[in-house]
Amino acid sequence: MNFARVVLGLCVVAVLAPTIAAAQDSFKALDLIKPARPQTAKDFVAPSPDGKPVKLADYRGKAILLNFWATWCPPCREEMPAMERLFQRYKDKGLMVLAVSVDSDIVVVPPFVKQNKLTFPIGHDPKMALAERYGVRALPSSFFINRQGNLSALAIGPRAWDTKPAYAVVESLLK
Repeated sequence: MNFARVVLGLCVVAVLAPTIAAAQDSFKALDLIKPARPQTAKDFVAPSPDGKPVKLADYRGKAILLNFWATWCPPCREEMPAMERLFQRYKDKGLMVLAVSVDSDIVVVPPFVKQNKLTFPIGHDPKMALAERYGVRALPSSFFINRQGNLSALAIGPRAWDTKPAYAVVESLLK
């Protein structure tokens, strides 16, 4: 095979890749893991930087994106603005984003929240007890919880939460 054919083939793949990805199932496009069997999301209460407890039970009936993160985690910091944009887009349609910081000291969280203009509730889990209950082994870790309170999907690592696949996942949970 000559060099020109190889280059042309690579160019065709590069041009078609976004189209192929867009056609894939939105869960697969985001590389989300679906639970093998239905699991109820574990209820929790976590303190927040503003003093109001964050309670999962307060958001029953909503679709929830539960995210475990830390201010010292570069991928966490990277995905937070996209989570805020996702929240702003769907909060009036029934989506709640809950972020649980595993920072050891809560004083580092408010400056980060203010700098990034985050408006969704943020809880604090300094001993990672809640993260352990959810089986978190890497940061960030995100869990989609459907309106019935069941875990629908898990993302290990950062995601582009303000993309068409993410919108499609949220819209499927909001139905």
